[in-house]
Parts: sequence; structure tokens; C-alpha cells
Amino acid sequence: MAEQIKRIGVLTSGGDSPGMNAAIRSVVRKAVFEGIEVRGILRGYEGLINGEIIEMDSRSVSNILSRGGTVLKTARSMEFMTPEGRAKAAKVVEENGIDALVIIGGNGSLQGALALQKERGITSIGIPGTIDNDLGHTDYTIGAHTSVDTVLDAVDKIRDTVTSMERIYVIEVMGRKEPYIAVMAGLAGGAEEILYPGAEVDMDEIAGEIKKAEKKGKRSWIIIVSEGFSSAHSMAEKIVEKTGCEVRGITLGHIQRGGAPNAPDRVLASRMGAYAVSALIEGHSGKMVAIKGSVLLLIPYEKACFEREKDRKLQEELYSLTKLLAA
Repeated sequence: MAEQIKRIGVLTSGGDSPGMNAAIRSVVRKAVFEGIEVRGILRGYEGLINGEIIEMDSRSVSNILSRGGTVLKTARSMEFMTPEGRAKAAKVVEENGIDALVIIGGNGSLQGALALQKERGITSIGIPGTIDNDLGHTDYTIGAHTSVDTVLDAVDKIRDTVTSMERIYVIEVMGRKEPYIAVMAGLAGGAEEILYPGAEVDMDEIAGEIKKAEKKGKRSWIIIVSEGFSSAHSMAEKIVEKTGCEVRGITLGHIQRGGAPNAPDRVLASRMGAYAVSALIEGHSGKMVAIKGSVLLLIPYEKACFEREKDRKLQEELYSLTKLLAA
């Protein structure tokens, strides 16, 4: 099977996440070590449709391990969402002699890989690169660790003002459906409250806690809210209405995507990149590299994309601990 894979293409798709470059580096150098040619596809699926393809070798990925973003660039492609667009992409793969693809991205990117396989028979292995940590059957996705660190750094700085000014700050973090960033940063940052998708929230109860704490001399609060639950400014307005306290809303935004990947993400991306190439050599396709504990494994795209429920018991445990420690 190793002889059949002579040339692979690698692309990054969707939102960028810290560690994508580390994954690219690992894919390229592992492939070169195995005697496989590599083509870099610029700007994700949009670049694939347009034939934006470059040759890559070990030197192409020098000094990118510590860089955020992606040297291959990324984009969202409306054309690729159509059968006609995917047909164009498949034709480019064939014309460039690419035997298989390594696709680094999130849920939408892997669904695109699944469609390419079903409709056009394109061989591929996916690597989960998304700060939301919202793909199924994997403990972590590349970029999630670093994103939490970025949020935590911001929370620590904001707390200085919160404490000095004796105010309530509502900090909005990314996470449309998956509460990973909010829950992790909330516990690590000593937040008094975390509001995330799926959480049952009673605003009167929160207001009561704030008033009770104020009577005891506690006048500063940090509340972390996932974007999938509400906006920071909307929540701030509701708390003002309920308590009459001075409240500020802050949206951290895209700083959560940027910056150099931390050590866990560099290691995870390096392991997953090499593993993806090995999987192609062994004849696998239509699967995402996942990690359970310290073990890498392959998960079918269908399960990774559509069985996304995370461990709610762990989220509830971390939330309960956050509330206990914030008392």
C-alpha cells in the first residue's frame, strides 16, 4: 500500500487555530521521510478549486513550528459547498497527480472531506484543527489548549481592573456549541460564574448571589459567557437591570485564534501530522486522527462530525468546582 501513495496534498481549512503550522510541518517531513512527494494547497478548498498548489519539501516548513496561523493560508469556500465545486476540486486533485489529501480543520472542513470521498472517491485523512474542541470522539483538537491560555491571560489582566474598580465584568469567549473554552478558562481564571451552551441559568438566582456577596463585602465579579449562549453586552445589560450594579461587557474576539501555539498543542499537532501520513500509507481513508488519553487513533468522519457530544459530566464537575472555589 505504501507504494500506491506517491504524492499527497495538504491543506488547512476554515478558521485558523494555533498549531496548524506544527501539523503542516509534521505532515511534510514525515511524508518526505517516507519518500512521498508533498503538494501544499493554498487557501483551503477555495485554493484547491482554483489550483493554487505549490511543491513542498523539508525546507519549506523550516521555522514554522512556533508560528500561529497557517503558512498555507485558509479560507471558507461557498463554491466547494456545491457538487459542482467539489467536482472541480476533484479534477484538480487528479490533474496534479495527488493520491491523497491531509485536511487540517474543523467540523465543516472534515464534512467537506467526507463529501469528496463519497462523491468523487478522493482519499483523505483529517486532522482536527479548531480552538472550539468541538469534534466528536477526541479529547482535544489542535489549538484548544492555546486558546484557553490566551483567554486566561486576558482574564488575569482584566481581574486587576475588576478588583481595583470593584465592578462586575462579563467576558465573552468563543464557543458556539461547545463550552470547552468557557469552562476551562472560567475555572483556571477564578471566575465567579460561567454561562455556556446547554447550561440552565436563572438570572434571578445569579442576581441574588451577587447581592448576597455584596453584603459580605465582595464587590468584584468575573462572569465568563460563551458566544453560543449570549453576548457579553446583552448579559451585562440583564445583570444591570437585576442588580443595579456597575457592569461592563467585554468581547475577546479573534485574539483567541492567534498567537504561538503552546507546548501541548505543538506536541499534539506534531504527533497527529505524522500519524495522518502513516494512516494513508497503511491504506486508511475517510477518517480523522483523534486522541484518547495519550493514544492516537482513527475515527470515521461521520462519527467525528456528527457525534459531537462531549463529556457533560466533566463540564458539570468543573462548573460546580468553579462555583465552590469562587465563594
